[in-house]
Formats: sequence, structure tokens, C-alpha cells
Amino acid sequence: ALAYGTESIPQVDKITGPGNIYVATAKRLVYGLVDIDMIAGPSEIVVVCDGQTDPEWVAMDLFSQAEHDEDAQSILISLDEKFTGRVRETIERLLPGMERRDIIRASLESRGALITAGGMDEAISLVNRIAPEHLELSVEDAAAVAKRVHHAGAIFLGRYTAEAIGDYCAGPNHVLPTSGTARFSSPLGVDDFQKRT
Repeated sequence: ALAYGTESIPQVDKITGPGNIYVATAKRLVYGLVDIDMIAGPSEIVVVCDGQTDPEWVAMDLFSQAEHDEDAQSILISLDEKFTGRVRETIERLLPGMERRDIIRASLESRGALITAGGMDEAISLVNRIAPEHLELSVEDAAAVAKRVHHAGAIFLGRYTAEAIGDYCAGPNHVLPTSGTARFSSPLGVDDFQKRT
């Protein structure tokens, strides 16, 4: 209706906003007739943790994206092998009690990962290679670490900044690049509504 217009809805020049696979497919089909912000999805999160955060918080943050759909991607990059194991155990313990456990399980099994990095340099290298939609830096001095990140849609700093804050209340919007496109694109912003002649 927005792309072609109807008797009651005028045709528009640009369509923006988040959505599921159906929204992304519709945007792909009408692009060219109208402009779009981006083809985004499925949802993804990378959590970098130094091993000092409550493993339940980390597990729940991984669940927060995995529950979106079976194609969502949740990745932990840990700096401590024992902590990685504690998060794995926590996931196994908490998962049966989750309302959307079947979707979470399918997502984690097909696209999730628990990675132990050899240090912060390796962790940041992985982050920049993945170029995640959402990046949580659950580490000491997260602001300093964030300065080394070149590719991420949205970055959540510190142990108390869960990605869900971005989903529900923080930031001007939550239309973010996915599938590695943060390497060359930005979140939806004011510039997307400006045109140069």
C-alpha cells in the first residue's frame, strides 16, 4: 500500500522500520519503486565478557535475541574459558523455563556460539569481523574498548547495559544493520531522510 498507493493511502517515497522476514521480503520487492532504509534481519547479538559478569545475565542477554526467531544469532566472546563453561551450564539450566524455549534452542543450536578468545585483541578482531547488529561490552572500561570497535550497529557499554534497553527505550530508533552490513552501513538516522541535489 505504501509503495503503490491505494484509494486511502498515498504512495510514499521511502519506507523505513524494523520487521520480520515478511517485512524484509516486501522491502526487497518494492525497492526501486520507493527507497528503503535497509533489508535487516535476522536479529543478532555479540556479547564480549571478561568473566566478571553474572553468567545468568549473559545467558539472558543471549536469549533476548535468540527468542526473536530460529534464524537469530547469539554469540558470546569470553576472555575466560571457565566463564564460558559457566555460561554454557547456565543456558542449559535456564532454557527449560523460558517461554520461547523451542525457538531459543533452535536459534542457539543452528546459529549460536560460545567462543573463548585468547585476549581482548582477539575478541575485538572477531567483533570487527562479525560486524554485529548489537554488541554488548560487558567488560571493565567498556568505553575504552568501544573505541577499538569499527563495525557494529549499536554498542551497549558495561555490565548493566543489557541489549534489551535498546530494544525498548534507548536510542532514537532500533533499525540497525545486520548480517555483517555494519562494515559499510549505519543505523537508520536523520541523514536517511535528507536528499542532496
